[in-house]
Amino acid sequence: MNGTTASAPTTPTFESEIHPRIVFASMAGVVAAMLMAALDGTIVGTAMPRIIAELHGFEHYTAVTTIYMLTATTVVPIVGKLSDLYGRKPFLLTGVFIFVVGSVLCGSAQTMTQLVVFRGIQGIGAGFSQAMAFTTIADLFPPARRGRITGVMGGVFGLSSVIGPAIGGFLTDGPGWRWCFYVNIPVGIAALAILYFAFPHIVRERHDDPQIDWLGAATLVGGVVPLLLALSWAGRDYPWASTEIIGLLGIAFVMLAAFVMVEMRAPEAILPPSLFKHRVVWTSAVVSTLVSMALFGTTLFIPLFVQAVIGSSATRSGAVLTPMMFALIFASILSGQLISKLGRYRAIAISGVTVTALGMILLSRMDQTTSYSQVVANMMVVGVGLGVTMPIFSLTVQNAVDLSQVGVATSAIQFLRSMGGSIGAAIFGAVLSNRFGGALDRAMPAAAAAALPPDLLAVFRNPQALMNPEVGARLRAAGPEVTKLLGPMMGAVRQALASSLQDVFLCGAIVVGIGACVATLLIDIPLRTSNRRTAAAEPVL
Repeated sequence: MNGTTASAPTTPTFESEIHPRIVFASMAGVVAAMLMAALDGTIVGTAMPRIIAELHGFEHYTAVTTIYMLTATTVVPIVGKLSDLYGRKPFLLTGVFIFVVGSVLCGSAQTMTQLVVFRGIQGIGAGFSQAMAFTTIADLFPPARRGRITGVMGGVFGLSSVIGPAIGGFLTDGPGWRWCFYVNIPVGIAALAILYFAFPHIVRERHDDPQIDWLGAATLVGGVVPLLLALSWAGRDYPWASTEIIGLLGIAFVMLAAFVMVEMRAPEAILPPSLFKHRVVWTSAVVSTLVSMALFGTTLFIPLFVQAVIGSSATRSGAVLTPMMFALIFASILSGQLISKLGRYRAIAISGVTVTALGMILLSRMDQTTSYSQVVANMMVVGVGLGVTMPIFSLTVQNAVDLSQVGVATSAIQFLRSMGGSIGAAIFGAVLSNRFGGALDRAMPAAAAAALPPDLLAVFRNPQALMNPEVGARLRAAGPEVTKLLGPMMGAVRQALASSLQDVFLCGAIVVGIGACVATLLIDIPLRTSNRRTAAAEPVL
């Protein structure tokens, strides 16, 4: 793994030894690999109804997404650590290769079971690529110049959310859903070629023989997989109190506890506990996790609010996130520029998280009288806040830790962001479910509650009733007496859903507000102007 490439006859150790043309070509390959992995989720999501119609197996609908998330999230910290030991290039190339192979397999799948398995393979490649994307920036640029690049990379993630659904729809309606996977092949091959010939194999001097933490990897996988499965299935496929969910959570708790014990003793730990002794690292980790919890746990329900509460179309509900993403892209690029120019990040981080919390508060004040344009404006505030924070926390930890730990520190932040998003989606989904029933009982007209038979009354317990035309047809078929109650009951459901979503958004604002408070504990460490090794930074508690 210590060989050189055709374009890099010598193995550089520092970014100053890399020719600018090599840096530019390397970044082109990294951005292509990252955009390919980031786009895949939104493209495939658009194609899923057509895939189900052709391959059948509706029971595997959510598994296609769940397995991708599982494998992509689990490998991130493992690959981050291995890249610290052996260099980034082998794992970046491996990730792109696995992703391309997984794309070929997914496009040729003949059953839903095959597609689920192949998506798992594709997720491994995506995890490799995404783990390396922000870490490789640390090899190519010193922290003082890294903010601009990190901001642009954050913008690429936002761009994937904007253009992904449109590309997915075009491919699905045109050449067919299989091209949602095949489209990755030429992009992946181009990225592989660029990275193989251009990306330098940067080696950091080590004074000991690296030892792979196999036991740590095993216990991490054994803890993360059941935890993510429990969070994905709870409240949807199984009740929270079911044996399946409790069992999965119990296994996750035991295995993660074992993982912590293993890491405390491992000479080359995947996530060394000592890493989190540094004040910048643990504050960055906490804030990143909290912001991700609120982001994924609340924006998940914005389309539901737009369709069910204010009555806009499904097309407009999907489009409501687009202005937010454009605001995120702009703010991310601007934030990266400011960090590089000022050489400081603490004030920018606090400002970004605070603006995000303000946006969440605005969301929590929306009700049935809120206009579509007001929803868009509120989402843009959230987008600005998220965009400002996006480039910061990977940069802060990279600048704070020793060069030998850049990979593991960066991947730790990415890993915790992913876990925070999964936890947030589960928690805020539970908040919505628990609040909706009581709010509906309070809003329901007494006459309707008395006149409707239990089976029809149960229909309204699902807020999706507001968006399902079959519900109205079913109620009208029950007779004129029931039909007269349709309007008042729909109004009660709309009111109950608005009230419940206000609670969800308020919880999100509280979570981000806590993150803003934690962000005040960040300290400004001068951004290094070179990646040349200096004395290791002492932990700052």
